[in-house]
Amino acid sequence: MHPMNNEQSYSIEDLRTGDRDAFEALVDEFSPKLHRLALRMLGDPFEAEDILQETFLKAYKNIGQFQGRSKIGTWLYRIAANEALMRLRKNQPDIVAIDEPLEMPDGHLITRELKDWCCLPESEFMSGEAQDKLDVAIAELSPALRSTFVLRDLHGLSTRESAEILDVSESAIKTRLLRARLQLRDSLSSYFENRAEVVRDE
Repeated sequence: MHPMNNEQSYSIEDLRTGDRDAFEALVDEFSPKLHRLALRMLGDPFEAEDILQETFLKAYKNIGQFQGRSKIGTWLYRIAANEALMRLRKNQPDIVAIDEPLEMPDGHLITRELKDWCCLPESEFMSGEAQDKLDVAIAELSPALRSTFVLRDLHGLSTRESAEILDVSESAIKTRLLRARLQLRDSLSSYFENRAEVVRDE
């Protein structure tokens, strides 16, 4: 089920008037999704819980400013993603984005080359070991690439929704997603090549 379509157990008007039942319904509906988002972005269940609480606190305080131009779910995702990105940048101030060029000793800039790999065997992602490998690879992505990959590929949001949440253009989302997928393929290629050899030998 698409993460943005189930939001009619309450009304925006009820939320704006501070109706507790309406807000509890909002929390019940979006808590699991927002917690998974924060956990994938931060890799720490305690920090993910902090992000979840901070998201709903900010939503409760600022619901009067919600204009309804986007879906309430998109608005919540934006709050949660921004909170997680701020936490990431605070914890990893020296991280380098994969789409930033490398500066050579002579001052010249060169673009980073990302080695593509053939299609990832998606059936292999069903194993717990593969999920652990994927989590490690996701944690190695820059904050910008990580947030884009988590929103698009793990939460199934559209390019438009992801762009709205992260406040960037749709073309930037497409570029980031491509770079994230390429980096993940590069990180996971040796693992899946080894898995393929094991399967062939069985």
